[in-house]
Amino acid sequence: MGEIAAKLKLSQLRTLVAIADRGNFSQAALDLDISQSAVSHAIATLEDELGAILLNRGRHGATLTDTGREIADSARQILELLNNIERQAKSARGLDSGHVRVACFRSVATHLLPKAIEHLRHRYPGIAIAIDEYDTSQDIEEELRAGRADVGFVLLPAGSEFETWNVMMDEYWAIVPGSDRYATEVIAWEDLFSRPLILPPRRFLCAQIVLDRFAKLGLNVEPSYEVREDSTILSMVAQGLGATVMARLAAEPIPAQVRAYRLPVPFHRHIGLAILANALHLPPVFAVRDALKETIAHLTLPGQPRPEQPWPNLKRSGRSA
Repeated sequence: MGEIAAKLKLSQLRTLVAIADRGNFSQAALDLDISQSAVSHAIATLEDELGAILLNRGRHGATLTDTGREIADSARQILELLNNIERQAKSARGLDSGHVRVACFRSVATHLLPKAIEHLRHRYPGIAIAIDEYDTSQDIEEELRAGRADVGFVLLPAGSEFETWNVMMDEYWAIVPGSDRYATEVIAWEDLFSRPLILPPRRFLCAQIVLDRFAKLGLNVEPSYEVREDSTILSMVAQGLGATVMARLAAEPIPAQVRAYRLPVPFHRHIGLAILANALHLPPVFAVRDALKETIAHLTLPGQPRPEQPWPNLKRSGRSA
């Protein structure tokens, strides 16, 4: 391999081809999901390493020089050869086809899976995904045990028979009627409990998390209503029938008729991926699991801190005028 070829990076070749296809840096950046400055840097370093001008830069975009056009055509061939190698490797590993069943609860299906499945379809177009929604994490664990699901989104910790990976933290927020306005984004306990409390049934793990945390904090509170569906709980709060404490992901999109406040002592649920530890899984199951982990790690969702981020130091609430 020549000295110049050893220095070239695939990211530089992809960037050059994207500019050749799109005609400008901004569209190429969107296609590659990187910043425009990263596109500029990739092309500048490529030109420096090759010792050739590849683009004529103008007010209305970027056009390839004759040399740039020839190198872009070669880069396209290299990338296609690499795609063929990847397809051959996937076929050898049994990843060119398959069917994977994913079990999850509604908030995950709504906010996490669409982007993840887009990523999966791009990487593994031959793998079919079936998604089933369940009310509770306990139900999902049972589906995994029974072999009716291959991969599940569960609340951690899960049963010892599962291999699990923590993929995100979901903070619990206070949701109150829109008429309840407070001066800061942290509600005081006395303000929250001035209204009847609405929670899911006690058999739901999300309700157990809330009540257990209240008990550890010495808060002697019992729900006035137990309601199965998150959407119904939010509707009741919107009607002024009470307040709730709900994981932010489950509350999204937050209705305009309610207000969300952080709690004085923050707590959260851990959402994890799980597979049955001692089961014989086919390669597509591991491929789907890894793709889900990778995609969700890069998602940005409303109100979601990364696990390594500290909780903000926020002031307690007081009713605003």
